[in-house]
Amino acid sequence: MALNHDEPAVADFVVEVMEHWLRRGADGWRLDAAYAVPSSFWATVTAHVRASHPDAYFVGEYIHGDYAAAVRSGGLDSATQYELWKAVWSSLNDANFFELAAAFERHNALLGSYAPLTFIGNHDVTRIASKLTDAALVPHAVVVLLTVGGTPSIYYGDEQGYRGVKEDRAGGDDDVRPLFPPSPDQLSAVGGPIFAVHQELIGVRRRNPWLHRATTDVLQLSNEVLAYRVAVDADALVVALNLSHDTQRISAAGATTVVAGQATLDDGANVVLVPPRGWAVLG
Repeated sequence: MALNHDEPAVADFVVEVMEHWLRRGADGWRLDAAYAVPSSFWATVTAHVRASHPDAYFVGEYIHGDYAAAVRSGGLDSATQYELWKAVWSSLNDANFFELAAAFERHNALLGSYAPLTFIGNHDVTRIASKLTDAALVPHAVVVLLTVGGTPSIYYGDEQGYRGVKEDRAGGDDDVRPLFPPSPDQLSAVGGPIFAVHQELIGVRRRNPWLHRATTDVLQLSNEVLAYRVAVDADALVVALNLSHDTQRISAAGATTVVAGQATLDDGANVVLVPPRGWAVLG
């Protein structure tokens, strides 16, 4: 059975459900398959809900198309950034940072109108640790997620390096939606290193809240080496990623401190020495 989105009673019902949970403490709504519903319907619903909950956050699930137009016409705050998600894992798997650099241009354009919901994993896709051919590159994906502009979201378990493959069959979501143990002390120690990476980079994000609307400029680019600058006005960080099996000399772009990762600055040459398969965030 399909709902008639032109019927006012349908919008009233959705508003009622949304407001019920917002009154109980929810902060907002992720609109599943928002692309399958007319934007005019979302505009009607969000306008009614904001009248009583002006701070409610609405993010629409959009897989392709004109994200900015969908956000604007639907009265939404954000949309899922699937284009960047694809570029992150694909670039790492293919050792092709040119794809990621191109995605940054599109991402910058979106940031001109709203802050996209960024991610490297969610309940509908294969987990990043399984999506990558080499799970040792998971930290590189996390670096991108937590340094570029937007609203980063972390899918539960990814911070522990959980694996899981999404399959197109009945029960095909089960592998990417496992139960968590009852308490944190029952988590496997195997997830410790990737958890530490998340802690380090979340710390960088919290100390630099301007990253929310930061744009990205590529400084150095090859198949296996990428350096980019994220900035808002005078606030800036430089990120260096190395996929090669050799230490790389990467532009520091005037940065003077390694704030995350493992690398060594050569101040005289204005470069950072990034170890094989390494990464660094510079300030």
